Amino acid sequence: MLGLMQDQPLLISSLIEFAERHHGDAEIVSRRAEGDIHRTTWREVAVRSRQVANALEAEQLLFSDRIATLAWNGYRHLELYYGVSGSGKVLHTINPRLHPDQIAWIANHAEDQILCFDLNFLPLVQAVHAKCGTIKKYVALCDADKLPVDSGIPNLVSYESWMGSRPGTYAWPTFDENSASSMCYTSGTTGNPKAALYSHRSTILHAYAAALPDVMALSARDSVLPVVPMFHVNAWGIPYSAALTGAKLVFPGPALDGKSVFELIEAEKVSFAAGVPTVWQMMLGHMQANGLKFSTLKRTVIGGSACPPAMINAFQQLYGVDVLHAWGMTEMSPLGTLCTLKNKHLSLPSEAQTAIRMKQGRAIFGVDMKIVDGDGNELPWDGKAYGDLLVKGPWIVKEYFKGEGGDPLLPDAEGRGWFPTGDVATIDADGFLQITDRSKDVIKSGGEWISSIDIENIAMAHPAVAMAACVGVAHPKWDERPIVVVVKKPNGEVSREELLAFYQGKTAKWQIPDDVVFVEAIPLGATGKILKTRLREQLRGYQLPQSA
Repeated sequence: MLGLMQDQPLLISSLIEFAERHHGDAEIVSRRAEGDIHRTTWREVAVRSRQVANALEAEQLLFSDRIATLAWNGYRHLELYYGVSGSGKVLHTINPRLHPDQIAWIANHAEDQILCFDLNFLPLVQAVHAKCGTIKKYVALCDADKLPVDSGIPNLVSYESWMGSRPGTYAWPTFDENSASSMCYTSGTTGNPKAALYSHRSTILHAYAAALPDVMALSARDSVLPVVPMFHVNAWGIPYSAALTGAKLVFPGPALDGKSVFELIEAEKVSFAAGVPTVWQMMLGHMQANGLKFSTLKRTVIGGSACPPAMINAFQQLYGVDVLHAWGMTEMSPLGTLCTLKNKHLSLPSEAQTAIRMKQGRAIFGVDMKIVDGDGNELPWDGKAYGDLLVKGPWIVKEYFKGEGGDPLLPDAEGRGWFPTGDVATIDADGFLQITDRSKDVIKSGGEWISSIDIENIAMAHPAVAMAACVGVAHPKWDERPIVVVVKKPNGEVSREELLAFYQGKTAKWQIPDDVVFVEAIPLGATGKILKTRLREQLRGYQLPQSA
């Protein structure tokens, strides 16, 4: 017997309809690429999203055709989020920090039909457009009078002239909730990038889960600043969860330096912000140098890479901001876990609570996870055993777009697939996940595993260290030994011997790095993650000290 409930598909258009009807006057504030501050509302975004849908209809595109963006976080990008997906097309956000050849390859692989871009990226579009064979129209996200003259880009129009004359009335179509809604390519550190193709259903379910009290706890009382880019896994789903809850959205545009981000937080009374550690590092440095404090920011979710404990402590102890450590992947839409305490933890001493907060957190409903050994046997949740992390759930990929990379799933006894994350982790008895390394980065020394993340976190706690990366180096006796590569803070002074001594008492003696290598910069990928493959290339020819 089936239930007697209404059968309504979970579609992204329902989010913007809800935000318009129930939270229409809630603000959307954007620092534009032009440099000024723009203000609109959910009601106006809904109207303009329908104008976008009408503009797309006029292009006579097919259902599920791909519309690409090269854009910062802003209201026009938000309108494309809803206008493209809501009309049955697929929003393809491209990471502008990728190499131009990769961008051209991605656009061709996705078979993008239209590319919408911020004017900051005009030189990039000029460099790649001749290589993008499927794109028929280019839309600059600007007013008509700001459209560049003689750009050399065929069929270039301004966004406002393209969609601004279209009617604001549009009947959002109804279709299968499993239809594709948006796509995001992996950063492609090895081989060509692969695309995660999200559905309307997966996006709505993820939006619900992200807004839960034990996750981001978003509400209509929040002013939300997604510093994490809209071109990176849909800004962790915040543009969707904000519509679902009616939260105020504050977009930073291209101004991601510490001073600009701090000033926007204060000016717009931001209560919740989300970003990767590198952005927060710049902001905290600006605040500490100028003796600044937050007046409204209460919590921040930090993900993308492991957050150094020193950063968590700085947010909480110096500024009274609750840090929500998170973990996820492009292939997971992206949220998998988020770290909030359980009731039984509230009576623990602050040091014990902090130790829990350093972990990546508990699985969100909708995500199942387990750790396995090299033979695929599940390992215990005791906080000690570590193994390869596998996940499954309704917003986790079952395969990549166009079957790139083959079938990534590992079957279980029931025949359902587990996605191998490539991370090595422990899970404690309370279900708290701790990522100890990427499987390709774990250091195996004398038959024992050393977590490069632990080594990096200790170095980052030193007041003179701005950034640290740990890699393994071949050793004739122990197979591998760790070294730590360090970037000093401006005017920061620390010697090799001082930093190695700093490790004493903070980790087992055999886990202390054998050497410190000081560099001017550590290579970062398109999403702010340390590129250890490139770092190892830079260290080619390096030899451990004779005493090691």
